[in-house]
Amino acid sequence: MDDAYAMRRALALAERGRWTVSPNPLVGCVIVAHDRVVGEGWHEVAGGPHAEIVALAAAGAAARGATVYVTLEPCAHTGRTAPCVDALLRAGVSRVVVACGDPNPLAAGGAAILRAAGVTVHSGLLGAQAERQNEVFFHGLRAQRPFVWLKSAVSLDGRVAAADGSSQWLTGIEARQQAHELRAQVDAVLVGSGTVLADDPQLTVRLIGRRGPQPLRVVLDGRARSPVGARVFDDRAPSLLMVAPGAVVDMHREAKIDTVEIPTGRDGHLDVGAALGVLWRRGVRSVLVEGGPTVTTAFVAGDTYERFVVHVAPLLLGSGGRPAVFDGPHTLSAASRLTLDHVERVGDDTVLQLVRQRE
Repeated sequence: MDDAYAMRRALALAERGRWTVSPNPLVGCVIVAHDRVVGEGWHEVAGGPHAEIVALAAAGAAARGATVYVTLEPCAHTGRTAPCVDALLRAGVSRVVVACGDPNPLAAGGAAILRAAGVTVHSGLLGAQAERQNEVFFHGLRAQRPFVWLKSAVSLDGRVAAADGSSQWLTGIEARQQAHELRAQVDAVLVGSGTVLADDPQLTVRLIGRRGPQPLRVVLDGRARSPVGARVFDDRAPSLLMVAPGAVVDMHREAKIDTVEIPTGRDGHLDVGAALGVLWRRGVRSVLVEGGPTVTTAFVAGDTYERFVVHVAPLLLGSGGRPAVFDGPHTLSAASRLTLDHVERVGDDTVLQLVRQRE
């Protein structure tokens, strides 16, 4: 069994925590002895045992002298669990192969401790794949704000609704199913009051067999126009209403709707940067923005997003339809540039995943 094969298996195991592990990173571990897998595991839920601990428990005595493949550097600190490096040393492993180092200064240093104890350590195998897998975790440590996905469903000519405002449904059932899978990966789903008033969305994850908590549903509503009976405020998932200072929210608070004031920008709309700051302090590490053109424009203008997921439907709505983004530059050289990361056909629709280019 070669190293790359075992690390690919560890990366696949790490994915099993995708819906449940936030705010912790995705980590997978495979233990190999005498060219045979003797233990494997993944980090399933924050506060639960780390991937290395699960794999060591499965391996038992067979871990002595074995090689450990782990997608993230073993932790060297005591948090809600004991340091993984201590468990690896107690088990007597002889070699550890790490995909990428831990960027968290509180947990980093495990590789150095293992080397000092005489364990052979190799780092960097499939490191790019491991960092991509944990882009939300890495981004949070670097930027100290949530990772933001923008999502829009558009016609071939870039319209999110027809001239009369109708928009359900632009895309087919397969694309909508994929949208639920994206919701399942994030800590919060965010829309504006216009979406609440027009569509009355529930914004919950509805997937058969899905495990994990529902994302926080966030409504940006400067004037507190959202009705207290809107489905986004029901008891199927937690909700948060963000309003401008001084907005009248008596009815919302009487209905026990969690409400917070955030400042407005020069354009009079709620400051999306301030909104992300509030969410970060509440433990939200990833946000899916499903709002209409007003909210999408605010995040694009504020340069406060990382990925843009566009579901393109095979239909034309013409110049009377509503564009996905209202305002933009007046010259091509000033356009927002994105890099196409992935494209696939989903039913009759095309789904584009794009990464915002940074200088």
